[in-house]
Amino acid sequence: MAGVVERHSIDVVPDDERHGSPVSQFTLWLGANLQITAVVTGALAVVFGANAFWAVIGLLLGNLLGGAVMALHSAQGPRLGLPQMITSRAQFGVRGAVVPLALVIVMYIGFFASGSVLAGQAVGELTQLGETPGIVLFAAVTALAAAVGYRLIHALGRIAGLVCALAFVYLGVRLLQRADLGTLLHDHRFGLPVFLLAVSLSASWQLAFGPYVADYSRYLPRHTSARATFWWTLSGSVLGAQWSMTFGALAAAAAPDAFVGHEVGYVVGLGGAGLIASFLYFVIALGKLTINVLNTYGGFMSLVTSVSGFRGQRVLSPRGRAGYIAGIMLAGTAVALLGKDSFLTSFKDFLLFLLTFFTPWSAINLTDYYLISKERYDIAALSDPAGRYGAWNARALTVYVVGVLAQLPFLATHFYTGPLVAALGGADVSWLVGLAVPAVLYGLVARRGGAAVPHPEAAPGEQGQQSPAGFGG
Repeated sequence: MAGVVERHSIDVVPDDERHGSPVSQFTLWLGANLQITAVVTGALAVVFGANAFWAVIGLLLGNLLGGAVMALHSAQGPRLGLPQMITSRAQFGVRGAVVPLALVIVMYIGFFASGSVLAGQAVGELTQLGETPGIVLFAAVTALAAAVGYRLIHALGRIAGLVCALAFVYLGVRLLQRADLGTLLHDHRFGLPVFLLAVSLSASWQLAFGPYVADYSRYLPRHTSARATFWWTLSGSVLGAQWSMTFGALAAAAAPDAFVGHEVGYVVGLGGAGLIASFLYFVIALGKLTINVLNTYGGFMSLVTSVSGFRGQRVLSPRGRAGYIAGIMLAGTAVALLGKDSFLTSFKDFLLFLLTFFTPWSAINLTDYYLISKERYDIAALSDPAGRYGAWNARALTVYVVGVLAQLPFLATHFYTGPLVAALGGADVSWLVGLAVPAVLYGLVARRGGAAVPHPEAAPGEQGQQSPAGFGG
């Protein structure tokens, strides 16, 4: 058991404990995306006005664009051996990184809650306990798996990827037995606002992985190809998400009244009754378990990173680890129980709201890592408020705030619509602004220049490692 339960948290993973290959990123992210919440995300594009034809294309475009950003973060893991959000200290300062971290923690709790609502329905039906006990039971199992850590998370990804892929093939066949594909895709009328909504929904889905994606690649050997890590992550995440979202869009187009508000029941009913229904409830719970463990584990990492910026703690006791994970579980479960009756609309607004805060963070982090620091950080200084990165980086924090504010005129959600949205026909392009503005501004204000920062543990000859897309470094 000692070799299974993870010992590391936000400390650097030593070279002699690195293992695995980049293919592990494909299986993990395929399994994490073949699940019911991604189905609901795809359905939202149709529910809010797009026809199935353009919804599927818009979802694919968003998955590719957002997935590329997310996969660039994944490529940082083997190089640095660190969780994703601790690298934010190189941009925002050792303590200043708590600003995006606080929002990341809210994200984890929100995704934990939304996943628990859908999984709780499945667990409640599978156990005959009902929805609320199902949510609580699911949350407890999630926390236990997150406490075991990295190896179990990747094992869950492999199992879920295989089981859920088989289930989605079966469900796809059943859907097409009920509805003619040609009829579903017959309407080709194009509407820019709803098309861009579809793009934004899937892009936000992918971008929301950015703050923790390197957590699950940091155990790969240091000399693992960055390009391979990038492409395996991208392909697994895009394939899984697009598969699920396409199914959701087609299901919503085929039976909007039966699907909306009854997503779990519709999916299971589509498959059949008896043992098949029980199997599909299990599949829904397994898929959600995989992604909710990622959210719990990522929330744990972010909380530890936030606290350690002020306390200087890098190694965590098993009791401390359990306490952080329990906190994430309790908060997420409370939100799930409070919000389970207004899930669909709330989830759409939650996704677009998150996008506003995480695109500027991604833009700053990637600009700094690939273009300013040239993939090299002073690892020791990431834990020293008096070191080269300082405690607070006012310039980076200012750029981050400007990046968030620059999106507001273009943002369209249920509770807020920016003044420029109407001029664009109702289209939400805020996430494009949120990527471009901070990237340009950060490049202008960065004062470290392009000088490389050698990795303290780097082996001779490592300095020339190529970036995943073949640029930089």
